Amino acid sequence: MDRLIYTAMTGARQVLEQQSTVANNLANANTTGFRAQVDSFRAVPVSGVALATRTQVQDATIGADFSAGPLQQTGRDLDLAIQGAGWFTVQGADGQEAYSRAGALKLSANGILQTQNGLTVLGESGPLSVPPDGSLLVGKDGTLSSLRVGSVPVEITVLGRLKLVNPPARELVRGDDGLFRQRSGAAAPADPTVLVQGSALEGSNVNVVEAMVRMISLGRQFDMHMNLLKNAENNAGKASQILSLN
Repeated sequence: MDRLIYTAMTGARQVLEQQSTVANNLANANTTGFRAQVDSFRAVPVSGVALATRTQVQDATIGADFSAGPLQQTGRDLDLAIQGAGWFTVQGADGQEAYSRAGALKLSANGILQTQNGLTVLGESGPLSVPPDGSLLVGKDGTLSSLRVGSVPVEITVLGRLKLVNPPARELVRGDDGLFRQRSGAAAPADPTVLVQGSALEGSNVNVVEAMVRMISLGRQFDMHMNLLKNAENNAGKASQILSLN
């Protein structure tokens, strides 16, 4: 009887955790460059000599859905999107490298290229500084150039190149800040094959319809676990009645 209680109780708890994951995905359906989180169930034996026959349900986080989101043209010079696989490199709040697909960039008061959250965007040689008296040009390979107003195209000044990386998806883990990092903690090398599209943004890869269907399915699973607990309670009550008669 208690084996049923273990399974149903832990299953209901993990269903609620997965509901939170799906709700977070839905909340970020319009977040630029967001990667949907994916979870799954797995059975884990309960540790202890007297509990060898009991198992509990655990939430096994597979990771993230790394499929590309839709691209939308914006016409803004500081909006960038990565074509295919790859990541922008930013400096996280801890000072270490982190990776993001969000390409809605801005300039700080000092002309430093940043994300909308104020994180510094890194180039292959460090932070990138953009002069205020010119327009910004971004090449497909991530090269940033500045063209002064009124100058001819041959006077383009190269400012640097974005550090674009493409580490294996299995080596990436999402942090609490929503940024991805390598499991080893090491910085990924720049990948010259990663391409950038200017004046465009990549949307979230969350499928709203699938997420809503997933929420309904999880709700039914939670009801099933609750019914199992009720059945266990009823069975225990009837067993007590039989034993009392004896």
